[in-house]
Order: sequence, then structure tokens, then C-alpha cells
Amino acid sequence: MSCWDTVMDYGLRSIGIGERLLPRSDFTLCQQFTLIGSGMIWNIYFGVLALAFGFFLSIAVALGKSSATPLIRKPAEWFIFLFRGSPLFIQFFFAYFAFLSLKQVAPIFDPLTSAAFGATIVLFLNTSAYAGEIFYGALKAIPKGDLEAADAYGIMGWKRFRRITFPTMLRLAWPAYTNEAIFLFHATALVFFSGFPAWQQRGDALYYANYFADKTFNPFVPYPILAFYFILLTLTVITIFGAINRRLTRHLPQETRPKLRLRPMLVR
Repeated sequence: MSCWDTVMDYGLRSIGIGERLLPRSDFTLCQQFTLIGSGMIWNIYFGVLALAFGFFLSIAVALGKSSATPLIRKPAEWFIFLFRGSPLFIQFFFAYFAFLSLKQVAPIFDPLTSAAFGATIVLFLNTSAYAGEIFYGALKAIPKGDLEAADAYGIMGWKRFRRITFPTMLRLAWPAYTNEAIFLFHATALVFFSGFPAWQQRGDALYYANYFADKTFNPFVPYPILAFYFILLTLTVITIFGAINRRLTRHLPQETRPKLRLRPMLVR
């Protein structure tokens, strides 16, 4: 079988398209690259959905935490504390068994026991808490002069938030938010190692890398391939978020524009 045939058979296997059975012996480098790359579809799926929905919730949480009303501020503070204070791995386990309990009460909760929905919800809530704290810090860092100038021009309420507060908060928070996005994509590798099972061996990139490592007793081939894919994914995120950062800071002098800096976190 040629490498092209392998790509055609296993390239979309992680989403149920192509060959159903995994190779059992005589593993080739092409098979490992193809299946691990196929599993990256799930990692991208988890990361993109969690970021897309988490962005809006994180802004709401940041605004809630900065509110002067305790009934709004306290739930936002506890939400951030809960998801930042507990390990993501434990959150996956707790959510999976909670969804299993809900499934026994009402069948409508059955989709939540699958990784496609349940794990996405956990990642969505987790990144919302971390990003909410980032946006809250940026909200508090907005220069008072900008707000006083807006008041002097009669820009108040929603108009001031839309034209002054929100763009400035976004610009100040974006470099840190970029690092959160990168770590979120890395954290997607925990999904199928937590409580959520891989249905019909349709797992993410780490699932397939672990499969090859177990079968060949040689972790020095599949895991570097996995790292290679995640490095490509990280570079893609940096490129996209860097373009957005340049857009947000286009009105600033070149020497004062904040630079994106990758700061990996060893512990979530």
C-alpha cells in the first residue's frame, strides 16, 4: 500500500470516514503521520469551539467581576475561582460522571456524555474563567485619562463602552489572551485521557500517538510526530492572533505596540 493510499484510508478516520480498523502490525511512518494528523481534527474542533464561545462568556465574566453590585460580582468571582482553582483533568472527570448521572435522570442529556459535546463544554467553561481574569485585569488597566476624555466629550454608557472601553480592554489583553488560546489547544490533548471515552477508537492526536507507542514499544516516533503537529498548530494560532493584534494596535506608534510573546505554562 502506497502512502497516498494510506492517507486516503486513514486521513479522516477520526471522524468516521475511511477505514474502520486500525493497523495491527508493520506500522509505517506514513500510517503514524496520517492517523495522528487525523486525530488533530478533534483537537482543532475542541479548541476552536471553546475559544469561539468562551470569548463572549469571558467578557461577560470580566464585566461581572468589575461590577459594583455584589449579586453580579460574587458569581463571577466564584466562577473564576472554581475553574482556575481546580485542575482541568479533574474537571473532565467530574463533568463526565455528572453528565452520566444526568443521563439516568433524563435521556436528553445523553449527548453530553460524548467528548464532542461534554468535553467541549468543560473546555469552554475553563477557558472562559482564565480569559475572564485576563480581560478583568485589562479592564482595570484602562488609563483613566481615556475615560475622562470620553466623559468630557459627552460619550457615556453603551457608546463609551463600545468605542473606548471595549477596544482598549481588548488591545491590552490580547497578548495574554493569545497565550491562553495556545494553552487551550494544548489542553485538548487531555480529553480522551480523561473520563470521556473514544467511541469506536475515534480519538484525538494523543490517542493515536499512545496507540502506536503501546503497539511498537517505541515512543520516540509517535510522540515527536505529535509534537510536530502541535507546533504547527501553535504557529498557526500565533499567526492568526498576531494579525488581529496588529489590527487592534494599528493606530499606535510602531515602538509602543505590544508584542506577542509566547509564555508556556507548566501548570494549568
